[in-house]
Amino acid sequence: MIQDLKNQGLSITAIARKVGCDRKTVRKYLELGLEAPVYGPRQPRARVIEPYERYLQERVQAFPDLSGARLLREIRELGYEGAYTAVTDFLREVRPARHAPFEQRFETPPGKQAQVDFAEFTVEFADEPGVVRKVWLFSLVLGHSRWLWGRFVASQNLQSVLRCHIAAFAAIGGVPEEIL
Repeated sequence: MIQDLKNQGLSITAIARKVGCDRKTVRKYLELGLEAPVYGPRQPRARVIEPYERYLQERVQAFPDLSGARLLREIRELGYEGAYTAVTDFLREVRPARHAPFEQRFETPPGKQAQVDFAEFTVEFADEPGVVRKVWLFSLVLGHSRWLWGRFVASQNLQSVLRCHIAAFAAIGGVPEEIL
């Protein structure tokens, strides 16, 4: 392949980039007139932690929250002389996946609670192309029904906040007991 690329007129640097090796290596094989050898994957070496893998796996299955430091201490007592990272790398492979706890929805009785917030948006209006403005979305969500009311405003001043509250209460047809 290197010889073919050289015959096509590529420079040594371009050949090195294309085949993924150093320029000196390309030069060496061009001078020898040989093809560069193609290496396969290396044979896996025996790992220092192998004699302790079964013990670690059993411990993690029985007690999934054991730390790597604790397990390292335990296998050191059994004769392990390897590094901490070998233990944590192995534990990452065998530790059972943690299940997220079921999320319980926060419920409130009707009329009890509403939540309000502002969200910031940067927009370009069609009437003034090229001019980017910041607008705010006032939102009110009822705790019981998750009913949502929103309005865009130009600022977060007190007048805007009060006007939005009044308009939201009119749309709801009442006022919740508390507002977060």
